Parts: sequence; C-alpha cells; structure tokens
Amino acid sequence: MNFMSDRFFIDTNILVYSSLKDELTKHDRAVSFITSLKGNNVFVSTQVLSELYVALLKHGVEEASIVKILTQITDVFNVCSITLDTVTSAWKLRKRHQFSYWDSLIIASTLETGCTNLYTEDMQHGQMIENKLRIINPIA
Repeated sequence: MNFMSDRFFIDTNILVYSSLKDELTKHDRAVSFITSLKGNNVFVSTQVLSELYVALLKHGVEEASIVKILTQITDVFNVCSITLDTVTSAWKLRKRHQFSYWDSLIIASTLETGCTNLYTEDMQHGQMIENKLRIINPIA
C-alpha cells in the first residue's frame, strides 16, 4: 500500500471491529490496520459515524464511551458530510452496480473525497468501482 499518495476511506464495519472485542481476531486486525494509517489521507463520512454510534449502542456500549470513540475518530480522520449530491450519486451507483443503497452511499462518499481505496468487509475484495476505487478487505 502506498500511504503517501493514496487516500483511504474506512467503512463502519472496520471501526466496529476496532471498537469491540466480540471477535478478537477481527478486532486485532482492525486495530492493527487502523494504527498503520498515517497522515491526513484517511476519511470517514457522517454516515459511518452514525452507523458506528448505532452499532455500539446495540452492543451495549455506554453513551460516554461511544462519544469518546467517535471523538477519537473525528480528531484523527477527515469527516465528509452526506449532501444531496452524495445521495443522488448513490442512487446512480446502486442502479448501475446493484449494491445496497447504504453501500452505494458509502461508495458515493468515497468517490467524492477522491479516495482510491475503500476499506470494508461488506463488499467484494479487489473489486474496482468506476475505474477509480478499489475495494479492500483489511480484515481478511
């Protein structure tokens, strides 16, 4: 991985694994991966933050701990907002690629930020989207 020039987008599931120890192997891999990322080239979206908040609540994590985790993320990573343009791009991506709407919204955000890699466990590892974006599963 060329961390100097690439821009990276991290999907919710990687952050969930890094925050919970339910699946220790996945937790360790997610933590190791996230700590390997350096610089100002890592992105998440407001959707990712919201999904992480809900996932941690469902796992019984206390509100104060969730806020601490989210604050650590927003202190370190770039956060992009979901806009109407993001939503309309997601509609087109969903229709073209047959992803779920929520995955399409993640992909739309990733493309908007100019990221070349989307780190997720939810999609096909190695898949190229729009000849610009590679799906990578750092947990595999």
